[in-house]
Amino acid sequence: MHRSAMEEAIMQETFTGRPRTRRAARAALLALLSAVALAAPTARAQKLLANYPSLTTAAALQSAQAALARCDKDGFTTAVAVVDRGGHALAVLRNGLAGPHTVQTALGKAASALSFRTDTTELASTTQAGRPNSGIRGLPGVVAVGGGLMIRAKGSLVGAIGVSGAPGGDADDVCAKAGVAAISDSLELE
Repeated sequence: MHRSAMEEAIMQETFTGRPRTRRAARAALLALLSAVALAAPTARAQKLLANYPSLTTAAALQSAQAALARCDKDGFTTAVAVVDRGGHALAVLRNGLAGPHTVQTALGKAASALSFRTDTTELASTTQAGRPNSGIRGLPGVVAVGGGLMIRAKGSLVGAIGVSGAPGGDADDVCAKAGVAAISDSLELE
């Protein structure tokens, strides 16, 4: 039978310099393997968890208020939604005169920007009929119309904002940009 160098060393050496028996060598090898196996779960457990930055409710509300204020100033009756990095709503505001469709559309724009990691104006362009990504528009909940922007902090995607109700995606984008601008300096300082 062929033995590895490690097995041979264990078989031949002990603290007293006498050769070990097979039973003692196997017991020593088993003890060594057990020690390694017991240490391994601790190292693996640390790698199973991750921490990701995400918007707070306070930041989302501040962003939504700034976007809604910009739209109100421009005379647009809109809804604004801000989602965290998981796509869950943190803040939803609606001008009292905004259409009933605007809340769901704003949420869809924010979630779409987050999910596809692109602003929805760009998503609208790259998913037009006849383009390779046109099928994306058929996915549930996707809103490929301007007005959805990603929110980043220190290079990480932390959430998104969606605005709906202005006369066109470009006007929704202006309001959404005001919402992002309202918190961007604070996000970068944390």
